[in-house]
Amino acid sequence: MPVHGFDMALLRDHSGRWSPEKIGAFALAITPAVWLIGRALAGDLGARPVKEAIVYSGTWALRLLFVTLVISPARRIFFAPRFILGRRTLGLAAFGYGALHLSLYAADQMLDLTRIVSEIALRFYLTIGAIALAGLMALAATSSDHAVHILGSQRWNRLHRLSYPIAALAAVHFLLQSKTDTWEPMLMGSFLVWLLGYRILQHMTGKATPARLVALAILAAALTAFSETAWHAAATVVNPWRILAAHLDPQADIRPAWWVLMTGLLLAAAARWSLQSHHASMRISSSRAASGAILGQSPS
Repeated sequence: MPVHGFDMALLRDHSGRWSPEKIGAFALAITPAVWLIGRALAGDLGARPVKEAIVYSGTWALRLLFVTLVISPARRIFFAPRFILGRRTLGLAAFGYGALHLSLYAADQMLDLTRIVSEIALRFYLTIGAIALAGLMALAATSSDHAVHILGSQRWNRLHRLSYPIAALAAVHFLLQSKTDTWEPMLMGSFLVWLLGYRILQHMTGKATPARLVALAILAAALTAFSETAWHAAATVVNPWRILAAHLDPQADIRPAWWVLMTGLLLAAAARWSLQSHHASMRISSSRAASGAILGQSPS
Protein backbone atom coordinates (compact mmCIF):
# COMPACT_ATOMS: atom_id res chain seq x y z
CA MET A 1 0.00 0.00 0.00
CA PRO A 2 1.49 3.40 -0.95
CA VAL A 3 2.30 5.74 1.93
CA HIS A 4 2.92 9.35 0.81
CA GLY A 5 4.08 8.11 -2.61
CA PHE A 6 6.14 5.17 -1.31
CA ASP A 7 4.94 1.64 -2.02
CA MET A 8 5.39 -0.36 1.20
CA ALA A 9 5.28 -3.57 -0.87
CA LEU A 10 8.88 -2.80 -1.83
CA LEU A 11 9.87 -3.75 1.72
CA ARG A 12 8.16 -7.14 1.60
CA ASP A 13 9.39 -10.44 0.16
CA HIS A 14 7.58 -12.57 -2.41
CA SER A 15 5.42 -14.14 0.29
CA GLY A 16 4.17 -10.71 1.41
CA ARG A 17 6.04 -10.74 4.74
CA TRP A 18 8.24 -7.87 5.89
CA SER A 19 11.81 -8.43 4.70
CA PRO A 20 14.55 -7.42 7.17
CA GLU A 21 17.01 -7.51 4.27
CA LYS A 22 14.99 -5.05 2.19
CA ILE A 23 14.28 -2.82 5.18
CA GLY A 24 17.99 -2.75 6.09
CA ALA A 25 18.98 -2.00 2.50
CA PHE A 26 16.42 0.81 2.28
CA ALA A 27 17.64 2.32 5.57
CA LEU A 28 21.25 2.19 4.37
CA ALA A 29 20.26 3.71 1.02
CA ILE A 30 18.49 6.77 2.42
CA THR A 31 20.72 7.51 5.43
CA PRO A 32 23.45 9.38 3.46
CA ALA A 33 20.79 11.52 1.74
CA VAL A 34 19.14 12.38 5.06
CA TRP A 35 22.55 13.23 6.52
CA LEU A 36 23.41 15.45 3.53
CA ILE A 37 20.08 17.28 3.74
CA GLY A 38 20.56 17.79 7.47
CA ARG A 39 24.04 19.23 6.97
CA ALA A 40 22.78 21.52 4.20
CA LEU A 41 19.91 22.84 6.34
CA ALA A 42 22.33 23.41 9.23
CA GLY A 43 24.76 25.28 6.96
CA ASP A 44 27.44 22.70 7.72
CA LEU A 45 28.76 22.09 4.21
CA GLY A 46 31.59 24.60 4.44
CA ALA A 47 32.54 27.56 2.30
CA ARG A 48 31.83 25.64 -0.93
CA PRO A 49 28.69 23.61 -0.16
CA VAL A 50 28.07 22.45 -3.73
CA LYS A 51 31.62 21.13 -4.03
CA GLU A 52 31.26 19.35 -0.70
CA ALA A 53 27.96 17.81 -1.81
CA ILE A 54 29.52 16.70 -5.12
CA VAL A 55 32.27 14.81 -3.31
CA TYR A 56 29.87 13.39 -0.71
CA SER A 57 27.34 12.08 -3.25
CA GLY A 58 30.03 10.57 -5.47
CA THR A 59 31.70 8.85 -2.53
CA TRP A 60 28.43 7.30 -1.41
CA ALA A 61 27.61 6.18 -4.95
CA LEU A 62 30.86 4.19 -4.93
CA ARG A 63 30.38 2.90 -1.38
CA LEU A 64 26.90 1.59 -2.11
CA LEU A 65 28.07 0.02 -5.36
CA PHE A 66 30.71 -1.86 -3.41
CA VAL A 67 28.13 -2.99 -0.86
CA THR A 68 26.08 -4.50 -3.69
CA LEU A 69 29.17 -6.42 -4.83
CA VAL A 70 29.79 -7.68 -1.29
CA ILE A 71 26.34 -9.26 -1.09
CA SER A 72 27.15 -12.28 -3.27
CA PRO A 73 30.23 -13.35 -1.24
CA ALA A 74 28.40 -12.62 2.03
CA ARG A 75 25.41 -14.79 1.20
CA ARG A 76 27.74 -17.72 0.47
CA ILE A 77 30.08 -17.19 3.41
CA PHE A 78 27.24 -16.83 5.93
CA PHE A 79 24.85 -19.28 4.24
CA ALA A 80 22.34 -16.42 4.03
CA PRO A 81 20.67 -16.54 0.61
CA ARG A 82 18.11 -13.91 1.63
CA PHE A 83 20.83 -11.23 1.58
CA ILE A 84 20.14 -11.07 -2.16
CA LEU A 85 16.80 -9.38 -1.43
CA GLY A 86 18.54 -6.12 -0.57
CA ARG A 87 20.81 -5.95 -3.61
CA ARG A 88 18.41 -4.28 -6.03
CA THR A 89 17.63 -1.46 -3.59
CA LEU A 90 21.32 -0.78 -2.97
CA GLY A 91 22.18 -0.92 -6.67
CA LEU A 92 19.46 1.60 -7.50
CA ALA A 93 20.65 3.80 -4.64
CA ALA A 94 24.22 3.69 -6.00
CA PHE A 95 22.93 4.95 -9.35
CA GLY A 96 20.77 7.56 -7.59
CA TYR A 97 23.76 9.04 -5.74
CA GLY A 98 25.78 8.89 -8.96
CA ALA A 99 23.07 10.82 -10.79
CA LEU A 100 22.99 13.35 -7.94
CA HIS A 101 26.79 13.62 -8.20
CA LEU A 102 26.54 14.51 -11.91
CA SER A 103 23.58 16.86 -11.36
CA LEU A 104 25.45 18.79 -8.68
CA TYR A 105 28.50 18.99 -10.94
CA ALA A 106 26.29 20.39 -13.70
CA ALA A 107 24.85 22.94 -11.26
CA ASP A 108 28.39 23.93 -10.24
CA GLN A 109 29.11 24.55 -13.93
CA MET A 110 26.04 26.84 -14.14
CA LEU A 111 24.26 24.21 -16.28
CA ASP A 112 26.47 25.23 -19.21
CA LEU A 113 26.02 22.09 -21.35
CA THR A 114 28.85 22.98 -23.78
CA ARG A 115 31.29 23.46 -20.93
CA ILE A 116 30.14 20.29 -19.15
CA VAL A 117 30.54 18.13 -22.27
CA SER A 118 33.95 19.61 -23.10
CA GLU A 119 35.18 19.11 -19.53
CA ILE A 120 34.06 15.47 -19.55
CA ALA A 121 35.70 14.92 -22.94
CA LEU A 122 39.00 16.61 -22.05
CA ARG A 123 39.55 15.51 -18.47
CA PHE A 124 40.33 11.80 -18.23
CA TYR A 125 39.01 11.31 -14.70
CA LEU A 126 35.71 12.92 -15.72
CA THR A 127 35.54 10.75 -18.85
CA ILE A 128 35.85 7.48 -16.96
CA GLY A 129 33.47 8.78 -14.27
CA ALA A 130 30.87 9.48 -16.98
CA ILE A 131 31.39 6.01 -18.47
CA ALA A 132 30.93 4.43 -15.04
CA LEU A 133 27.73 6.41 -14.47
CA ALA A 134 26.40 5.40 -17.90
CA GLY A 135 27.08 1.79 -16.97
CA LEU A 136 25.24 2.23 -13.68
CA MET A 137 22.32 3.73 -15.59
CA ALA A 138 22.16 0.64 -17.80
CA LEU A 139 22.19 -1.65 -14.76
CA ALA A 140 19.52 0.41 -13.00
CA ALA A 141 17.30 0.44 -16.09
CA THR A 142 17.44 -3.38 -16.28
CA SER A 143 17.13 -4.14 -12.56
CA SER A 144 13.46 -5.17 -12.64
CA ASP A 145 11.98 -8.66 -12.95
CA HIS A 146 10.39 -7.50 -16.21
CA ALA A 147 13.85 -6.70 -17.61
CA VAL A 148 15.07 -10.20 -16.66
CA HIS A 149 12.08 -11.65 -18.52
CA ILE A 150 12.71 -9.51 -21.63
CA LEU A 151 16.50 -10.04 -21.77
CA GLY A 152 16.55 -13.64 -20.61
CA SER A 153 18.57 -14.78 -17.61
CA GLN A 154 21.80 -15.40 -19.54
CA ARG A 155 21.96 -12.00 -21.21
CA TRP A 156 20.80 -10.29 -18.01
CA ASN A 157 23.56 -11.96 -15.98
CA ARG A 158 26.13 -11.10 -18.65
CA LEU A 159 25.06 -7.44 -18.56
CA HIS A 160 25.09 -7.22 -14.77
CA ARG A 161 28.55 -8.73 -14.53
CA LEU A 162 29.65 -5.34 -15.85
CA SER A 163 29.21 -4.10 -12.28
CA TYR A 164 32.84 -5.13 -11.62
CA PRO A 165 34.46 -3.09 -14.42
CA ILE A 166 32.06 -0.25 -13.59
CA ALA A 167 33.26 -0.36 -9.97
CA ALA A 168 36.88 -0.38 -11.19
CA LEU A 169 36.27 2.71 -13.36
CA ALA A 170 34.51 4.47 -10.49
CA ALA A 171 37.38 3.66 -8.12
CA VAL A 172 39.95 5.03 -10.60
CA HIS A 173 37.80 8.17 -11.05
CA PHE A 174 37.78 8.58 -7.26
CA LEU A 175 41.55 8.08 -7.06
CA LEU A 176 42.38 10.54 -9.86
CA GLN A 177 40.22 13.33 -8.47
CA SER A 178 41.51 12.78 -4.93
CA LYS A 179 45.10 13.70 -5.92
CA THR A 180 47.31 13.12 -2.86
CA ASP A 181 44.49 12.22 -0.44
CA THR A 182 44.33 8.62 -1.63
CA TRP A 183 43.51 6.74 1.57
CA GLU A 184 39.84 5.94 0.83
CA PRO A 185 40.28 5.43 -2.94
CA MET A 186 43.06 2.95 -2.22
CA LEU A 187 40.89 1.24 0.38
CA MET A 188 38.08 0.92 -2.19
CA GLY A 189 40.56 -0.45 -4.72
CA SER A 190 41.87 -3.00 -2.22
CA PHE A 191 38.37 -4.28 -1.49
CA LEU A 192 37.74 -4.53 -5.23
CA VAL A 193 40.88 -6.67 -5.55
CA TRP A 194 39.51 -8.95 -2.82
CA LEU A 195 36.09 -9.14 -4.48
CA LEU A 196 37.59 -10.00 -7.86
CA GLY A 197 39.85 -12.57 -6.22
CA TYR A 198 36.84 -14.12 -4.50
CA ARG A 199 34.97 -14.30 -7.80
CA ILE A 200 37.95 -15.98 -9.48
CA LEU A 201 38.17 -18.51 -6.64
CA GLN A 202 34.49 -19.33 -7.00
CA HIS A 203 34.78 -19.67 -10.77
CA MET A 204 37.93 -21.81 -10.74
CA THR A 205 37.33 -24.01 -7.70
CA GLY A 206 33.59 -23.74 -7.07
CA LYS A 207 34.22 -23.07 -3.40
CA ALA A 208 36.13 -20.39 -1.50
CA THR A 209 37.32 -22.35 1.54
CA PRO A 210 38.53 -20.57 4.72
CA ALA A 211 42.15 -21.45 3.85
CA ARG A 212 41.77 -19.95 0.39
CA LEU A 213 40.20 -16.84 1.88
CA VAL A 214 43.24 -16.42 4.16
CA ALA A 215 45.52 -16.63 1.12
CA LEU A 216 43.29 -14.16 -0.73
CA ALA A 217 43.46 -11.69 2.17
CA ILE A 218 47.26 -11.81 2.21
CA LEU A 219 47.49 -11.44 -1.58
CA ALA A 220 45.01 -8.52 -1.68
CA ALA A 221 46.90 -6.74 1.12
CA ALA A 222 50.26 -7.18 -0.62
CA LEU A 223 48.86 -5.90 -3.93
CA THR A 224 47.32 -2.91 -2.14
CA ALA A 225 50.60 -1.96 -0.47
CA PHE A 226 52.47 -2.28 -3.77
CA SER A 227 49.82 -0.32 -5.70
CA GLU A 228 49.73 2.52 -3.18
CA THR A 229 53.51 2.84 -3.25
CA ALA A 230 53.63 2.66 -7.06
CA TRP A 231 50.89 5.28 -7.36
CA HIS A 232 52.75 7.80 -5.22
CA ALA A 233 55.97 7.07 -7.11
CA ALA A 234 54.33 7.73 -10.48
CA ALA A 235 51.67 10.34 -9.90
CA THR A 236 52.39 12.49 -6.85
CA VAL A 237 55.18 14.43 -5.21
CA VAL A 238 54.85 12.39 -2.01
CA ASN A 239 57.90 10.24 -1.34
CA PRO A 240 56.72 6.65 -2.07
CA TRP A 241 59.19 5.19 0.42
CA ARG A 242 57.43 7.12 3.17
CA ILE A 243 54.18 5.42 2.16
CA LEU A 244 55.86 2.01 2.14
CA ALA A 245 57.49 2.68 5.53
CA ALA A 246 54.14 3.79 6.97
CA HIS A 247 52.83 0.24 6.49
CA LEU A 248 55.34 -0.96 9.08
CA ASP A 249 55.12 2.00 11.46
CA PRO A 250 52.87 1.16 14.44
CA GLN A 251 52.44 4.88 15.20
CA ALA A 252 51.22 5.77 11.70
CA ASP A 253 47.62 5.62 10.54
CA ILE A 254 46.49 2.14 9.60
CA ARG A 255 47.06 1.86 5.85
CA PRO A 256 44.45 0.40 3.44
CA ALA A 257 46.55 -2.76 3.00
CA TRP A 258 46.17 -3.58 6.69
CA TRP A 259 42.44 -2.91 6.58
CA VAL A 260 41.91 -5.32 3.69
CA LEU A 261 44.11 -7.90 5.42
CA MET A 262 42.16 -7.66 8.69
CA THR A 263 38.82 -7.69 6.90
CA GLY A 264 39.83 -10.64 4.74
CA LEU A 265 41.05 -12.63 7.75
CA LEU A 266 37.84 -11.88 9.66
CA LEU A 267 35.81 -13.10 6.68
CA ALA A 268 37.92 -16.26 6.54
CA ALA A 269 37.25 -16.85 10.26
CA ALA A 270 33.56 -16.12 9.71
CA ALA A 271 33.51 -18.59 6.80
CA ARG A 272 35.01 -21.29 9.02
CA TRP A 273 32.52 -20.60 11.82
CA SER A 274 29.57 -20.49 9.40
CA LEU A 275 30.67 -23.73 7.77
CA GLN A 276 30.93 -25.49 11.12
CA SER A 277 27.57 -24.13 12.25
CA HIS A 278 25.95 -25.13 8.97
CA HIS A 279 27.32 -28.67 9.19
CA ALA A 280 26.19 -28.94 12.82
CA SER A 281 22.67 -27.79 11.96
CA MET A 282 22.55 -30.23 9.05
CA ARG A 283 23.58 -33.10 11.35
CA ILE A 284 20.91 -32.10 13.89
CA SER A 285 18.27 -31.91 11.16
CA SER A 286 19.32 -35.32 9.80
CA SER A 287 19.28 -36.80 13.29
CA ARG A 288 15.79 -35.44 13.99
CA ALA A 289 14.55 -36.69 10.64
CA ALA A 290 15.97 -40.15 11.35
CA SER A 291 14.44 -40.16 14.86
CA GLY A 292 11.09 -39.13 13.45
CA ALA A 293 11.23 -41.91 10.88
CA ILE A 294 12.01 -44.48 13.55
CA LEU A 295 9.22 -43.27 15.84
CA GLY A 296 6.78 -43.28 12.96
CA GLN A 297 7.41 -46.92 12.09
CA SER A 298 4.79 -49.46 13.09
CA PRO A 299 6.01 -52.16 15.50
CA SER A 300 6.74 -55.40 13.65
